[in-house]
Amino acid sequence: MEFLLILTIICYMMSSAAYGAYLFLQKNYLQRSGYLFLSMGFIWHTAHIIYRIYDSGHMPVGNLPDTLSLAGWAIAGLFLIVFVKFQLKVLGTIAAPLVTLIMMFVSQLPGETSQATNLFKNFWLISHVIAIFIGEAGFALACGLGLFYLIQENAIKSKRRRFFFKRLPSLDLLDAAGYACIVVGFTMLTLGLITGFVYAKSVWGRFWSWDPKEVWSGITWLFYAALLHERLTVGWRGRRSAIMAIIGFGVILFTFLGVNFLLEGHHREFTKF
Repeated sequence: MEFLLILTIICYMMSSAAYGAYLFLQKNYLQRSGYLFLSMGFIWHTAHIIYRIYDSGHMPVGNLPDTLSLAGWAIAGLFLIVFVKFQLKVLGTIAAPLVTLIMMFVSQLPGETSQATNLFKNFWLISHVIAIFIGEAGFALACGLGLFYLIQENAIKSKRRRFFFKRLPSLDLLDAAGYACIVVGFTMLTLGLITGFVYAKSVWGRFWSWDPKEVWSGITWLFYAALLHERLTVGWRGRRSAIMAIIGFGVILFTFLGVNFLLEGHHREFTKF
């Protein structure tokens, strides 16, 4: 229903405003308000997705608005979990506006309900989509933490301990939280690819077809696999890891949107207007 989407966007907007005010004023009640509004938005968002499932009769991935909505939902949900684990108050200043922008964009797109075909009615599709979007949410948060790391590191090295230096946590905490998000993202991406292979076999009769989306998903997996390997074996931490997290999210964006719009393939079915 439209009112569920409206309530979702309003809560996310209130969260963005509260986190924005918190960034400047550093009042804990503003951060708590931002977290509360984002939690409420996530609840309404979940209700909206459930309604879309009921309305369409399948997982809501049949057009671009639905897939973007799931992406925003995954980012919001994972942020709520990451905050409980690391208590990174400032991360909300990235997560809340990002989710808000996604959902405002979704509200402006035509979102006709897709026909309930066998293409969408598949257990493996549900598993694949949920795992992929949670994984990409992890990489999005890792990108934000990477940006914060570079900003804080620059403030320390230049000895210009001004606005952001007083508002960002330690480099060690930013690095640890970013690493945790990448581990979650990589784990879920791996599960998403596996379930995607099974889904492709059940629908198209083959595990791999060199579809552009499949190829770029494989490139993304290899990129983050290399990042984790180098961190564990060579000791890629701090600045290098932050930069790679930012570059990796760029690869994610191209895989998620660029491939569908610029290249032909099976997955264009999921991003139609």
